[in-house]
Amino acid sequence: MDTIEATSDESGTLDLVDALLAQWREQRPDLDCSPMGVIDRLNRVSALLLVAQERVFRDFGLDYPSFDVLATLRRTAGHQLAPGELAQYMMITPGAITHRLTKLEAAGLVERTLDRFDRRRVTVSLTDKGFKLVDEALVAHVDNERQLLAGFSTEEQGEFVRLLKHFMADLYANQPSAH
Repeated sequence: MDTIEATSDESGTLDLVDALLAQWREQRPDLDCSPMGVIDRLNRVSALLLVAQERVFRDFGLDYPSFDVLATLRRTAGHQLAPGELAQYMMITPGAITHRLTKLEAAGLVERTLDRFDRRRVTVSLTDKGFKLVDEALVAHVDNERQLLAGFSTEEQGEFVRLLKHFMADLYANQPSAH
């Protein structure tokens, strides 16, 4: 089996993706695999960011999905939502939100209550314990993200935002449900 070695670009930055692309150029010179250079790097960056974020959340007894629920409730006016609204904000299935809520409710971080005007409607809200925990975790999370981006100037970060917003808009526009 061939080993893959990271290559370095003109700045000396090691990059495994360049080595993978070189292998594809050798094996399939007829195929332009350059889009893999962007998408594979985005996937790898995403995975590395998740690991870096999980380290911070673990200090608070949380994981990314749990923090996401708590943070979604925290930033919402009134700090409460219906489970379906939570799922929609978080772009997950109702089944996934139910599992997360059960775990957070058992930890005393959220509570589900029947709507007093419509007994068929359930709302999820932060408990005092959940509110305090998410506020503490949020400070550490933002600090961690600031450190993760420290190697980039404000202008470079702005360019990231511009390019990613453009990419996301294209992806959303090309979703089958958008047509």
